Amino acid sequence: MTYARWYREHAEKHAAIVGELKHLNRDELLAYFDFDHMKIAHPDFCPLYAEDKKCHDMEKLNCYFCACMHFRFDDRGIREVDGKTLYSECSIGSKNRGVYESEESIHNDCSRCKVPHKEHVLEKYFSRDWKYVMRECDLGKSGRNPSDTK
Repeated sequence: MTYARWYREHAEKHAAIVGELKHLNRDELLAYFDFDHMKIAHPDFCPLYAEDKKCHDMEKLNCYFCACMHFRFDDRGIREVDGKTLYSECSIGSKNRGVYESEESIHNDCSRCKVPHKEHVLEKYFSRDWKYVMRECDLGKSGRNPSDTK
């Protein structure tokens, strides 16, 4: 699955859940997205829920911002780095970011970073429109991969 396809599919799932919860205020909505609640209420929201596994090593994980507003990607590649194609990166250069490299590609690894799951970040960037918060993530918006259509 490409980054763009995951992004679109996740945005749809997020919007559907939030749409059902219009009666909740901001704090109630954020509380609803607690990992322990979401894995039961919406087991299809994340593939890790089936394994009772968290994507980040945090005692209390909030899944409202599954993905990060600072993650940048382009399925065609952002740029070349040492003869490899860089497909994703962190726009704030988080000290906890990692890198996954293959012979031909470089991808950002966010698994050690907890930025989008911290309470003050949830409050700062909160919007019921996940796509609005993540609007700068997809650097390749103008040119989708033809094999990525659904």
